Amino acid sequence: MVVGSLSAVSPVQAAGESAPAPISCPVSLEDQATCYTGQDANGAFYAIAVPKRWNGALVVHAHGGPDLGEGSDPERSLGDLERWSVMVDQGYAWAGSSYRRGGYGTRMAAADTENVRRLFVDEFGNPERTLVHGQSWGGNVAAKAVEMYGKHGSYDGALLTNGVLGGGSRGYDYRVDLRVVYQYYCRNLPRPSEPQYPLWQGLRPTSTLTTAGLRARLQECTGYASTPQERTPVQQRNLDDILAVTHIPERTLESHLRFAVFTFRDIVHHRLGDRNPFSNDGVRYTGSHDDQALNEGVQRFSADPAARRDLSYDSDLTGRVSIPVLTLHAIDDPTAFVEHEAAYRASLDGAHREKNLVQTFTTEHEHSELSDAEYANSLAALAAWVRTGKRPTAQSVASSCAFYDRTYGTGCFYDTGFRPLPYASRVLPRPAGLSWPAITARQERSWSRIDGVGIAP
Repeated sequence: MVVGSLSAVSPVQAAGESAPAPISCPVSLEDQATCYTGQDANGAFYAIAVPKRWNGALVVHAHGGPDLGEGSDPERSLGDLERWSVMVDQGYAWAGSSYRRGGYGTRMAAADTENVRRLFVDEFGNPERTLVHGQSWGGNVAAKAVEMYGKHGSYDGALLTNGVLGGGSRGYDYRVDLRVVYQYYCRNLPRPSEPQYPLWQGLRPTSTLTTAGLRARLQECTGYASTPQERTPVQQRNLDDILAVTHIPERTLESHLRFAVFTFRDIVHHRLGDRNPFSNDGVRYTGSHDDQALNEGVQRFSADPAARRDLSYDSDLTGRVSIPVLTLHAIDDPTAFVEHEAAYRASLDGAHREKNLVQTFTTEHEHSELSDAEYANSLAALAAWVRTGKRPTAQSVASSCAFYDRTYGTGCFYDTGFRPLPYASRVLPRPAGLSWPAITARQERSWSRIDGVGIAP
């Protein structure tokens, strides 16, 4: 895959595109909605659900990941529909794309999200209101869709839940740090006997390492899957040092390392033409049993400026938001750290759009899903903001949740006094990496005129 112009990444309606075909809904919705699937002109599979008692509003969903399969996965959007069936249960129509391919590409995913919205409109007519929802990396996708299409009237509001809102050029720096710190202590990825490669590649392109193989190497070095009593002293010290330096929770160490290995390989080799968008020059690592030795021995590298530009153009957020945006984030999210919210607020502040953002936080500890009562409540609060123009507060959103919890019984866990610390308090900043937004609207416009900028669809 070579880098191509993102001018080609645009929603497309083709004459040969088939109409959505009716299917059986997930069990949780079988008596409440009519469901459809199809494939768009770009090859992306999608799922749609229309409630029998439709409230007139549409939620367009952007899924997380990114998944690393070659093509579009027809099961992905169906799984997402079942997972967020609470939205359909609340009377919203729902549409979600599986995206046209696996692998990284935020603008591509945003375009596919917009495309399924247009497909819905063509088949079912214009909704009274259209909201876009994204969770995890899907939060980045949905936030990018807001900037790309919100000003053109495609969306009236956005709900971003546990979102990766720091963007790609800075949002993965802690995984860059994990990759090099892990190798310093473990020296098994690669082993001395294996072909060597710079760690910013994640993994050499021809490697046959599997996720099971990665888990085995992580276990060999740290004993992470064993009880503390079963670990050797060396394993325990390696684990302690890696966690202390990177600030990554033990329970998600493996998933973060998978991203720093397999998704980095996708970004570098498949999306950026073997160029390096990452840097750890100037970063001082602390918290280990011997910081001096760590900093002298850890692998260092600098980003290729054009590769970093292309990743930034694809995924960083300008903060130029023209519609209401409500966020919901677990304070103890072990995957998309809550400090991503501080980066997003700083980005909107830098673009003078902070009036369009309300952030809410809960004391939950999970990344992949939150309370159904909170999802239903958040959608209602966002829809009311869109409909009336009256901006809610974190307190007013929290106060209304009990009404929905009487239906779902999943709990309301808001902490209305919480404010996240700056992003740099959790992720070691790179030189000149403290100001937000990471890319300005002017910079984005300038880069858009460069032939081949960004990540190819």
